[in-house]
Amino acid sequence: MCAPPDDAALMPAMAPADCSALRGGDDCFRRNFRAEPLAVRDALRAAVARFARRMGPDDAGTLELTLAEVLNNVVEHAYAGLGAGPIDLTLCHAGGRLHCRIEDHGHPMPRLAAMGRAMPATDVACTDLAEGGWGWALVRSLTEGLAYRREGDRNLLTFEFRPACR
Repeated sequence: MCAPPDDAALMPAMAPADCSALRGGDDCFRRNFRAEPLAVRDALRAAVARFARRMGPDDAGTLELTLAEVLNNVVEHAYAGLGAGPIDLTLCHAGGRLHCRIEDHGHPMPRLAAMGRAMPATDVACTDLAEGGWGWALVRSLTEGLAYRREGDRNLLTFEFRPACR
């Protein structure tokens, strides 16, 4: 069997952070970029750098992992066969929370139920492990209020992230 010892093994360690810098007025990061791997990397670095110094390293890593998973899904799936269309990324913090919004004009998400699924089964032989389905389960476990909707020709994905504060 390939099962981890427990679900906690799948979660990164969350060290407390001093979130005083995340309290108070709104602070937003906005970036519009093409759905290309290097552009995603640059936007990801800039977004994480904007907030990383105000949260602990574990929380900054969790933010980076979450954004990387979502943005790479947009490149690989939303724009599959369409070319590199635009992605709009917005992160705003208020009240100790990061509010994230990602927009694209790619294909609609084909399986909305994928966002509601649990982690794929791990109590199976290694050769029988699911190839997909891990990313959304991971994103869902690391965020709050994960929501998707289609508005006209746009995909909108929103979620919140709350750094662990002392």
